[in-house]
Amino acid sequence: MAEVAASESVRELTSAIAAGDAPALARLYRAWFDFALQEAHRCTARDEHFCLDAVQETMLRVIRRLPPLDTDAALAAWMRTAVRSACVDLLRRDLRRSRRERRRASDATVTAAAATDDPAAHHEVAERLAWLRRELATIDATSARALDLRFRLGWTLARIGETLHLRTGAVDGRIHRTIEQLRASAQEDSHD
Repeated sequence: MAEVAASESVRELTSAIAAGDAPALARLYRAWFDFALQEAHRCTARDEHFCLDAVQETMLRVIRRLPPLDTDAALAAWMRTAVRSACVDLLRRDLRRSRRERRRASDATVTAAAATDDPAAHHEVAERLAWLRRELATIDATSARALDLRFRLGWTLARIGETLHLRTGAVDGRIHRTIEQLRASAQEDSHD
C-alpha cells in the first residue's frame, strides 16, 4: 500500500485534491500509481496497456470524486474501489465494442449475400427478414416502438423515454429484454 509523504497528512492531501490543487494530485499520482496498476492487473489479469488505461480512468475519478479522507487505510480503500470500478467500466466498454464488431461482421455477411446474384443467398436474406418481421409482430407495441426508435431512427434512450413516458433505465431494460427474447427465439428456431 502506498503512503503519503510524512510531511503531509492524508487529510491535507485529499482536501487539497478535492479543492482542485494540481500539485497535490501529482503527489498522489506518484505515491499511488504502482498500487493502482497492480490492483488493475490483479482484478483483470489483462495486459499492461489495459491496466494503464484503468489507472488513467482511476485518476480521472480521483480528480472528480475524491473526498477528504483521514487515514492511509481510508485512502487505500477508496483507491481500491475506484480502480475496480474503472476496470469494470473498461471491461464493459470492451465487451460492447466486441459485440458491435460481431454484429457488423454479421451484417456485412448478410449484405454481401444480398449483393450477390446467388438466388440461394437472396432467399436466405428474405427468410431472415420474414422471420424477424413475424417475431416483431408478436412483441408488445411499446417494446416494438422502442426498438424502432433506437435502431431505425437512432434515438437516444433518454429521448425514447420522453416519448414513451418511461425512465431511461426502463427503456434500456425493455430493449435489452426484447433483444434477448429475439435471440432466444432465433436459437430455438435454428435447432428445429
